[in-house]
Amino acid sequence: MTFLEAVILGIVQGLTEFLPVSSSGHLEIASALLGGNSVPEESLLFTVVVHFATALSTIVVFRKDVYDIVKGLFQFKNNKESQFSLKIILSMIPAVIIGLFFEEELEQLFGGKVVFVGFMLLITALLLFLADRATNTGKPVSYGNAFVIGLAQAFAMLPGISRSGATISTSVLLGIDKNRAARFSFLMVVPLILGKIGKDILDGALSYENEQFGTMAVAFLAAFFAGLVACTWMIQLVRRSKLRYFSVYCTIVGLLAILSGWVF
Repeated sequence: MTFLEAVILGIVQGLTEFLPVSSSGHLEIASALLGGNSVPEESLLFTVVVHFATALSTIVVFRKDVYDIVKGLFQFKNNKESQFSLKIILSMIPAVIIGLFFEEELEQLFGGKVVFVGFMLLITALLLFLADRATNTGKPVSYGNAFVIGLAQAFAMLPGISRSGATISTSVLLGIDKNRAARFSFLMVVPLILGKIGKDILDGALSYENEQFGTMAVAFLAAFFAGLVACTWMIQLVRRSKLRYFSVYCTIVGLLAILSGWVF
C-alpha cells in the first residue's frame, strides 16, 4: 500500500463511517478501483487502524456523553446515565451475536463483490428516503427501541449497508428525536469497534512489520480528521432532514457499482 492509497482509503473510511453511505461498501469499491490489491496481507491491520481512528474521533466529538456512559456503568443507579449505558449495551447484543457466531460467513461477502455492494447501497438509499419523509415525534430511546436499532446495526454488517444510515433511519422511523437518533447511533458503535479490536489483538490475528508504520500512521490520521469533520457535519444534516441527498447519492453509486460489476 502506498502513502497516497493509505490517505485515500483513510479519508474514505473517516467520511463514510459517519455519513450514511456505507464505509465498508465504499472501501470495497475504492479497493476495486485502486486495482483490488491496494490492501493486501495487511488488510486486517489496516481495518483495525482506521476503525480505531474513527472510534477515537467519535469519543472526541461526544466526550461528555462518553464520560456519562462510563460513569453510568459504574454507578449502578436508576439514573439517566445508567439507563443510557444499559441501552447502549442492549443495542450491542445483535451485532455481538453475529460477530461471534457468523464471522466466517460474513467475511465471504467481502473481497471484490461489487455487485452485491451495489444492491446493498440501494437498500441503504431506500432506508434514507423513508427516514427523510418520516415525522419527527421527538420520542426518547426506549429499551425496546435500543434493541431494534441494534438489529439494524447488525444488518449493517453487510458491505453496502450503511451502519449510520441504517441505525439513524430505524431510529427516526421509530419516532425518535433526530438529535437523539444521531447521538445514539454514533455512540453505540464505539464499544463494538473497541471490542473487535481487542478480540483481534487477543486472537493474534494482527500481523505487523516495521515498514508498515508510515502508511498505517498516515491512514490513521486521515481517518481521524475526516471522521471529526464527518461526525460533526452529520449531526447537523440529520437535524435539518437532509438524508434524501444521501439517498440519491447511494442510488447513483449503487447503480454504477452494479453496472461496473456486470460489465467488467
